[in-house]
Amino acid sequence: MASLSIEHLCTTYNHGRVKAVDDVNLDVPDGEFLVLLGASGSGKSTLMRTIAGLEHPTSGIIRINGEVANEEPPRKRNIAMVFQSYALYPHKTVAHNISFPLEAIKMSADDIQKKVQWSAELFGIGHLLERKPRALSGGERQRVALARAMVRTPTLFLMDEPLSNLDAKLRHSARREFKRLHQQTGITTLYVTHDQVEAMGLGQRIAVMNHGKIQQIGTPHEIYHEPANTFVAQFMGSPPMNLIPAGDWLLGFHPEDARVTEQSELPQHHILPVDIQQVENLGADALIYGVFTPNRTDLIIKLPERMAQGLVAGQSCTFCVPDALMRRFDPRTGLRAKG
Repeated sequence: MASLSIEHLCTTYNHGRVKAVDDVNLDVPDGEFLVLLGASGSGKSTLMRTIAGLEHPTSGIIRINGEVANEEPPRKRNIAMVFQSYALYPHKTVAHNISFPLEAIKMSADDIQKKVQWSAELFGIGHLLERKPRALSGGERQRVALARAMVRTPTLFLMDEPLSNLDAKLRHSARREFKRLHQQTGITTLYVTHDQVEAMGLGQRIAVMNHGKIQQIGTPHEIYHEPANTFVAQFMGSPPMNLIPAGDWLLGFHPEDARVTEQSELPQHHILPVDIQQVENLGADALIYGVFTPNRTDLIIKLPERMAQGLVAGQSCTFCVPDALMRRFDPRTGLRAKG
């Protein structure tokens, strides 16, 4: 197992004009499952590739178990990496795909066989060892890629969008498998994704990235309920946090925090008169699209379906949000006000 520490890491391209990773500081303790979350182009994959040694940092320090790893080649870092494409050898069987890293370090045939069997059983693919990748489903290929990464017993596990090629049902079951795997092995894991549902479901902590910088690091609860700035507030959640101008501040609240009220004043609540533009029924829930009447700011409110009955487009309605659930942001800096 390993801890990971990153200090003022920068990775730039085009003679420094493009900052893919911009002054990143990060500490991942031994055994943690940390998710790097961000949109395409945010720098998360470049950060992971730099940690793995596939990209060379422009400046900064990477420490693995306290030892500086900047100049270490990838093979000496004892890092396993799983890519979005899985990168399986199509002409090799599952067994030979899994055993390839062990063959490369010239492990004995008996030890290779034992390790391959162990890794395959860990991922429930022991019965597929003689098949080739073309005969496997997407979920099975993903398991083969994980088994190949795990077979060397790495100290650090890096996963770059490993579930992107799976359908929604398989992604859900694969998330459960990842959590089980981490509980079993305790291997320090960095997991890259653009999917906030994956991030919230998997990460012990989440690092939200944008334009090469880490915007906030925290537990899923902290990231969602106490966003550090307006970027995080509007990146997390589906739908994301609403932001409305109010004097010197932007007030933020989650769509599910609002409720219908017939009162124009309510102690310790913020009152929201809204002109409804559209009602979208999602089954158990309904989304109310509208505008905040005083300044015509667009809002989305999420209600249990039974509470949305009778609400229609063109109607004016009053909603309320408890003051305790409102968050204040500085409109100039985007930073959330403390307290």
